[in-house]
Amino acid sequence: MIAPKNTMRNLSASMSPRKNLARAAVLPLLALAPLLLAAAGARSEEISREAVEKLLKENPKIILDILESHKAELFNMVNQGAQEAREQQQQKDLDESFKNPLTPEIPENARIRGNKNAKYTLVEYSDFECPYCRRGYSTVEELRNKYGKDLRFIYKNLPLPMHKQAMPAAQYFEALSLQSEEKAWKLHDIMYQEQDKLSADFLREAARRVGADMARLEKDLKSDKVQKAIQADQKEAQSFGFDGTPGFLLNGVPIRGAYPVEHFDAIIKKLSGKAAENAPNQGP
Repeated sequence: MIAPKNTMRNLSASMSPRKNLARAAVLPLLALAPLLLAAAGARSEEISREAVEKLLKENPKIILDILESHKAELFNMVNQGAQEAREQQQQKDLDESFKNPLTPEIPENARIRGNKNAKYTLVEYSDFECPYCRRGYSTVEELRNKYGKDLRFIYKNLPLPMHKQAMPAAQYFEALSLQSEEKAWKLHDIMYQEQDKLSADFLREAARRVGADMARLEKDLKSDKVQKAIQADQKEAQSFGFDGTPGFLLNGVPIRGAYPVEHFDAIIKKLSGKAAENAPNQGP
């Protein structure tokens, strides 16, 4: 049951915009205002905030009875309102990130997949055992195929403590990178493509499969260099507010979660438009 438009407009206008989730929970109650006032004998054109407040104070049981008989409608409206509030906040955060992009550490010797001078830089903070990261892997591959030389990809480690194989997998990736970036990327692909097999034995077998020097690998796995590389990735991810995986930065714009390719496309389109706006006028 939906309140008249003028009712929703008048009543919601007096609410603070700072607490969207609270607003999402209150709006369903406002939507029931006609029922409440009808129960008290009021006409719809007399609906006002003061009338609703007066009615609730004098007859608190009315609203409880109505809510009890409209549980499904209330549940759906609260969920919809909360979803809209989340989307509005996400859009606000996204708009802000275009103005003030985050800056990840990308040294000269960084492990980069793709054109090192590409227009777009995609940095991923990820966990080899996380199922959502496997979905993120597929998305990244699709983006790499789609944008070609215009996109460069950088993988950073964010192994989560609840995934027992995530840290060993990250150590294998970093240790093998000390031998060969190409072999490390091959191992990266295998670990995501065959994620359900992750184990100590599988990691050793996969490293052999890509041609690793196993004696050197065993030594490097325990090295400070590998541990510090992983810790640096984790620290950077945390500084950007990534507390789950996967997390991405696309030219500094954060993407938190395993979003589909279309979400990245929209950001690239906006980045492209912004670049065109900032380009110097070449004249006729």
